[in-house]
Amino acid sequence: MKVEGGCYCGAVRYAVDGEPMFNGQCHCRECQYISGGSPNVLVAVAETGVKYIKGAPKVFKRGDLANPVTREFCAECGTHLISRPPSMAGVAIIKLGTLDDPNAFGSPRMAVYMVDKQPFHQVPEGMATFERLPG
Repeated sequence: MKVEGGCYCGAVRYAVDGEPMFNGQCHCRECQYISGGSPNVLVAVAETGVKYIKGAPKVFKRGDLANPVTREFCAECGTHLISRPPSMAGVAIIKLGTLDDPNAFGSPRMAVYMVDKQPFHQVPEGMATFERLPG
Protein backbone atom coordinates (compact mmCIF):
# COMPACT_ATOMS: atom_id res chain seq x y z
CA MET A 1 0.00 0.00 0.00
CA LYS A 2 1.34 3.42 -0.93
CA VAL A 3 0.23 6.44 1.08
CA GLU A 4 1.54 9.89 1.92
CA GLY A 5 1.30 12.21 4.85
CA GLY A 6 2.89 15.19 6.49
CA CYS A 7 2.79 17.84 9.14
CA TYR A 8 0.15 20.51 9.75
CA CYS A 9 2.08 23.34 8.05
CA GLY A 10 3.26 21.25 5.06
CA ALA A 11 6.99 21.75 5.65
CA VAL A 12 7.64 18.00 6.13
CA ARG A 13 6.11 15.24 3.97
CA TYR A 14 6.65 11.49 3.94
CA ALA A 15 5.65 8.49 1.84
CA VAL A 16 4.90 4.97 3.06
CA ASP A 17 5.10 1.91 0.85
CA GLY A 18 4.16 -1.19 2.80
CA GLU A 19 1.54 -3.14 4.64
CA PRO A 20 0.61 -2.44 8.25
CA MET A 21 2.07 -4.70 10.94
CA PHE A 22 -0.61 -3.46 13.33
CA ASN A 23 -2.74 -0.42 13.89
CA GLY A 24 -4.27 0.73 17.11
CA GLN A 25 -4.41 3.11 20.01
CA CYS A 26 -1.51 3.52 22.43
CA HIS A 27 -2.47 4.71 25.91
CA CYS A 28 1.06 4.85 27.39
CA ARG A 29 2.07 7.95 29.34
CA GLU A 30 4.61 8.96 26.69
CA CYS A 31 1.88 9.00 24.03
CA GLN A 32 -0.33 11.01 26.38
CA TYR A 33 2.41 13.64 26.65
CA ILE A 34 2.92 13.74 22.87
CA SER A 35 -0.80 13.92 22.09
CA GLY A 36 -1.72 16.41 24.79
CA GLY A 37 -3.62 13.85 26.88
CA SER A 38 -5.26 11.42 24.47
CA PRO A 39 -4.02 8.05 23.30
CA ASN A 40 -2.04 8.09 20.07
CA VAL A 41 -3.74 6.47 17.11
CA LEU A 42 -1.07 4.81 15.00
CA VAL A 43 0.00 2.25 12.44
CA ALA A 44 3.25 0.28 12.51
CA VAL A 45 5.05 -0.37 9.22
CA ALA A 46 8.51 -1.60 8.22
CA GLU A 47 10.80 1.43 8.39
CA THR A 48 12.37 0.46 5.06
CA GLY A 49 9.10 1.53 3.43
CA VAL A 50 9.10 5.03 4.95
CA LYS A 51 10.83 7.93 3.21
CA TYR A 52 10.75 11.69 3.73
CA ILE A 53 9.87 13.36 0.42
CA LYS A 54 9.83 17.03 1.49
CA GLY A 55 11.80 18.66 4.25
CA ALA A 56 13.34 16.77 7.13
CA PRO A 57 12.03 16.15 10.64
CA LYS A 58 13.65 17.26 13.84
CA VAL A 59 14.63 14.20 15.86
CA PHE A 60 14.30 13.95 19.63
CA LYS A 61 15.39 11.26 22.13
CA ARG A 62 15.19 11.70 25.88
CA GLY A 63 18.70 11.74 27.32
CA ASP A 64 17.68 10.44 30.72
CA LEU A 65 16.36 7.07 29.53
CA ALA A 66 18.42 3.95 28.78
CA ASN A 67 16.50 3.07 25.58
CA PRO A 68 14.58 6.16 24.50
CA VAL A 69 12.11 6.19 21.64
CA THR A 70 13.24 8.28 18.66
CA ARG A 71 10.55 10.85 17.89
CA GLU A 72 10.40 12.71 14.59
CA PHE A 73 8.40 15.91 14.27
CA CYS A 74 8.15 19.12 12.27
CA ALA A 75 10.45 21.77 13.74
CA GLU A 76 8.17 24.50 12.31
CA CYS A 77 4.68 23.50 13.52
CA GLY A 78 5.53 20.74 16.04
CA THR A 79 3.46 17.97 14.47
CA HIS A 80 4.61 14.57 15.76
CA LEU A 81 4.95 12.37 12.67
CA ILE A 82 6.83 9.13 13.38
CA SER A 83 8.25 7.23 16.35
CA ARG A 84 10.93 4.55 16.23
CA PRO A 85 10.92 2.46 19.43
CA PRO A 86 14.22 0.65 20.11
CA SER A 87 12.22 -2.35 21.34
CA MET A 88 10.76 -2.72 17.83
CA ALA A 89 13.83 -2.65 15.58
CA GLY A 90 13.01 -2.00 11.94
CA VAL A 91 9.56 -0.56 12.70
CA ALA A 92 8.26 2.96 12.14
CA ILE A 93 5.17 4.06 14.06
CA ILE A 94 3.15 6.48 11.91
CA LYS A 95 0.65 8.81 13.59
CA LEU A 96 -2.62 8.21 11.67
CA GLY A 97 -3.69 11.85 11.89
CA THR A 98 -0.68 12.86 9.79
CA LEU A 99 -1.72 10.70 6.82
CA ASP A 100 -3.41 12.49 3.93
CA ASP A 101 -6.12 9.84 4.32
CA PRO A 102 -6.23 8.81 7.99
CA ASN A 103 -8.51 5.90 7.01
CA ALA A 104 -5.99 4.41 4.55
CA PHE A 105 -5.05 1.55 6.90
CA GLY A 106 -8.55 1.07 8.29
CA SER A 107 -9.76 1.47 11.86
CA PRO A 108 -7.51 0.76 14.82
CA ARG A 109 -7.76 -2.90 15.81
CA MET A 110 -6.22 -2.91 19.28
CA ALA A 111 -5.53 -0.75 22.29
CA VAL A 112 -2.15 -1.16 23.99
CA TYR A 113 -0.70 0.03 27.30
CA MET A 114 -4.09 -0.06 28.94
CA VAL A 115 -2.17 -0.04 32.22
CA ASP A 116 -1.75 3.73 31.66
CA LYS A 117 -5.24 4.42 30.22
CA GLN A 118 -6.99 7.43 31.70
CA PRO A 119 -10.67 7.24 32.71
CA PHE A 120 -11.60 9.71 29.95
CA HIS A 121 -9.96 7.68 27.14
CA GLN A 122 -12.46 5.91 24.90
CA VAL A 123 -11.91 2.37 23.60
CA PRO A 124 -14.47 1.04 21.12
CA GLU A 125 -16.51 -1.89 22.37
CA GLY A 126 -15.07 -5.20 21.21
CA MET A 127 -11.58 -3.83 20.45
CA ALA A 128 -8.75 -6.11 21.60
CA THR A 129 -6.96 -4.60 24.59
CA PHE A 130 -3.57 -5.34 26.13
CA GLU A 131 -2.11 -4.26 29.46
CA ARG A 132 1.17 -3.54 27.65
CA LEU A 133 2.13 -4.93 24.21
CA PRO A 134 0.66 -8.17 22.86
CA GLY A 135 2.90 -11.22 23.16
